[in-house]
Amino acid sequence: VQLQASGGGLVQAGGSLRLSCAASGRTFSNYAMGWFRQAPGKEREFVSAIAWSSANTYYANSVKGRFTTSRDNAKNTVYLQMNSLKPEDTAVYYCAVGTIATRPTSYDYWGQGTQVTVSS
Repeated sequence: VQLQASGGGLVQAGGSLRLSCAASGRTFSNYAMGWFRQAPGKEREFVSAIAWSSANTYYANSVKGRFTTSRDNAKNTVYLQMNSLKPEDTAVYYCAVGTIATRPTSYDYWGQGTQVTVSS
């Protein structure tokens, strides 16, 4: 299984970015895709998750209403649309495949991470 995350970058506070995570190597219909982030000196934290089959979505309270996750089954790709970005959203963002949950340990496969930097 390979996960390729992309779309990170530098943006001003209030701006938007869209992250993508392309998955390959197996079918994911029974799994979920999660987004996590890790800022320097902090633990990896849950951001959002989406079930491949039902498209049910889940969000951390800190991003609810600002971030939206979606998926394109035909492309085996999941997106994280991030709006109204804040400096505290600055982190390396990771996508992962596993059982839908907020714990990183519930996810078996991880992408390489993409840096998101929000300037004030």
